[in-house]
Amino acid sequence: MSSLEDLYRRVIMDHYKSPRNRGTLEDGSVTVNLNNPTCGDRIHLQLLIEDGVVKNARWSGEGCSISMSSASMMTDAVKGKTTEQAMEMAERFSALMKGEAVTFEEYEDLEALSGVSKFPARIKCATLAWNALRKGIEHGRGEHEGIEE
Repeated sequence: MSSLEDLYRRVIMDHYKSPRNRGTLEDGSVTVNLNNPTCGDRIHLQLLIEDGVVKNARWSGEGCSISMSSASMMTDAVKGKTTEQAMEMAERFSALMKGEAVTFEEYEDLEALSGVSKFPARIKCATLAWNALRKGIEHGRGEHEGIEE
């Protein structure tokens, strides 16, 4: 195993064992519940969006280390970003999952998930939280009706 792969594995396990932003928000938040029925991963994402900015993001859920680490990283990465910046970050994350060379200067931990692209069955695990983010932002803009799947 290369030292970079080892580093990436440590970053993923750190987020899994010590998740950031796990918990719930009080009133005023957009709530999204998504699950991946093929593997059982579930996420409950809450976003506090004010004046087009993701002021806060919290999550809870159950699933594999990839899914839970991705939720931890995503909520850390998007806090303080405009909804446009968060959506652009979600697009770049999707490109990363397709094996494209993408960097995240604003939050390098996300690059630790780049190896997931080599395992197609795990891509849904890594993208679950990001799909919830997209739906939450779209709902906050009035673009999406139901947000529980």
